[in-house]
Amino acid sequence: MLKEMLPIGIDDFEKIRKNRYYYVDKSLMIKDFIEMKDEVALVARPRRFGKTLNMTMLREFFDISKNSKELFDGLAVMETECARQMNSRPVIFLTFKNCKAKTADELLELMKQELYLEYLRYEERLRDWIKPGSYGERDFYEMIERLRNPETPSVHLVSSLRDLTQIVKQYYQIAPILLIDEYDQPVMSSYEHDYHDELGDFFSTFYGSAMKGNSALGQALITGVQRVAKESIFSQFNNPQVYTVMDKEYAPYFGLNEEETKELLEYYGLKLNQDVRNMYDGYRIGGIDIYNPWSIINYAKREVLDNFWVKTSANFLVKKGMRSAEANFWDKFETLILGEPVEVWITLDTSFVERESLYSLWGLLVNAGYLTVTERIDAQTAVIRIPNGEVMAEFQLLMAEISGVDGLDLKQMFSCLLNKDMDGFFMLYQKIVISSTSYMDAKENAYHMLFLGMCAALRGTYKVLSNMEAGYGRSDITMESLKAGYPSIIVEFKQGEDVDKLKEEALQQILNNQYYAGLNGEVICVGLAHHKKRCKMVYKTLNI
Repeated sequence: MLKEMLPIGIDDFEKIRKNRYYYVDKSLMIKDFIEMKDEVALVARPRRFGKTLNMTMLREFFDISKNSKELFDGLAVMETECARQMNSRPVIFLTFKNCKAKTADELLELMKQELYLEYLRYEERLRDWIKPGSYGERDFYEMIERLRNPETPSVHLVSSLRDLTQIVKQYYQIAPILLIDEYDQPVMSSYEHDYHDELGDFFSTFYGSAMKGNSALGQALITGVQRVAKESIFSQFNNPQVYTVMDKEYAPYFGLNEEETKELLEYYGLKLNQDVRNMYDGYRIGGIDIYNPWSIINYAKREVLDNFWVKTSANFLVKKGMRSAEANFWDKFETLILGEPVEVWITLDTSFVERESLYSLWGLLVNAGYLTVTERIDAQTAVIRIPNGEVMAEFQLLMAEISGVDGLDLKQMFSCLLNKDMDGFFMLYQKIVISSTSYMDAKENAYHMLFLGMCAALRGTYKVLSNMEAGYGRSDITMESLKAGYPSIIVEFKQGEDVDKLKEEALQQILNNQYYAGLNGEVICVGLAHHKKRCKMVYKTLNI
């Protein structure tokens, strides 16, 4: 029997259902939306966790202009009382997921295009209803012209969303549902390219006028990665409900649980084994173990455990936050890189862009999917960890970018190390040190931290330990081999002007203190000495 196609790159519910792509039933989200009755709610989730697909599902279910019975045939929501509300309300739907631009004018044009398409969709329905010559007709068609005109300034667009809700309510005599997908993408783009000061007031009034004190609005549901611009945008809303990855509300509907993942993989002839779990599992959302759906469907197609999610991410804020992070962050991060959990004070309500602090940086990393919360201690404190091998590999790339290291050099360097080509390893290591000297000069213990970060992607092949008690002391970094054929590696760092002397001292420290105690097989002991752009290495291979 011909199998259903995987919906890779397809996030439109109607298209997936009509063309019989593989679909994991998340339709009970509709029931929750109806029963929760939130006037305005934000669901914050990482990129590629099914936000757009769920929002288009809500659109197709409620849209009063459609007949969606066939699309929802066989889905769980049809077994509930909520099925009677299908196609009962007007819906205004916008997705800003592609609204990324280097200038304010370019961004406004992208947002106008989204609004223009939605205005045109309603114009087809309203053209015979709107009274010719009325104020309503004039204002409606004037806004369409503004949206079409690339020269229209932002001040003339701030009421466009509110105005559309009002005329839609007048026509249907039913307050519409407003769905905005990836509402924060244009806001974040404005921060990334330094034109937020030009558009901050526009964002505030554009969103705020539609969702605060608007009697024409029925309900609004918006999605994004995080709550941004709290003082401007969210202060405009009527007490919005914000559901983060720590909340149980909507938790089952974004991402795949264990059973859903197992069923999907078995359908395509694959097994949910420990290797798959190590690579893509590990998220804890609202108390539920969740897999990254984008990575799972790509793995099901390619049948290779590759890093899929990280190739979708370009989060400038994460890089900015890590570049400016203080010592307290790096102390905790060192433990995280080793695959261990840490307890931190964290806030998910305040965006890193509005208040740069250690607490909001942890919140940013959790909201963006780089970290996951395993336990909530109290309102301010949580236990966090890196969820899986895929994200661990992303941290390796981030460390390389932050320190100015070429990713290919990094990959080749570790290939040399694992294959015991120590000359090749050191040549590339020297190149990396030279390229990242400014980073090194700014960070205490930076060589240790950089090397540790570069080891991040080796989880599964090596057990990486830092400052581990072994023999008669604590080694800087120990890489214990978990697979036959690969040597275990111990690295000791020294800093100072006499690098020739210090490299020997580093090696002798490993040997004299027997840091190799507890390891078996081939062990490469490496002494590395640094002084600014200069570095020297000495090593010795032991068979234990």
